[in-house]
Amino acid sequence: MKRDLPIVQKTYDLVKWYVPILNKLPRDHKFLLGDRIITGLYDLLEGLILARYSSEKLPRLKALNGRLDLLRHQTRLLFEFELMSAERYKYVSQLIDGIGQELGGWMRQQHQKAVANA
Repeated sequence: MKRDLPIVQKTYDLVKWYVPILNKLPRDHKFLLGDRIITGLYDLLEGLILARYSSEKLPRLKALNGRLDLLRHQTRLLFEFELMSAERYKYVSQLIDGIGQELGGWMRQQHQKAVANA
């Protein structure tokens, strides 16, 4: 069995940490913003796992980078709506940034491969 890529493990850990918090949001935010974030998290994890096996990784990774940026903005909204403490916001932002760094590195690697094979 293949070991998980670090980015997959980091995303998995983010989902495990974040979903229980999102499930406790007040009703007026849980069913719109909370559910969108949860769906985005699961889509991000699924996309990263599937990208690993794709022959055309770069387009998939670029789309996932957009999803990650959306997650950053949605998370900031939670903080600005005062639905998340400053400590949690700082922590989750660090997790998201770590995933972004991994994703950026993977995208650069795939871009270099594409250039070398052109």
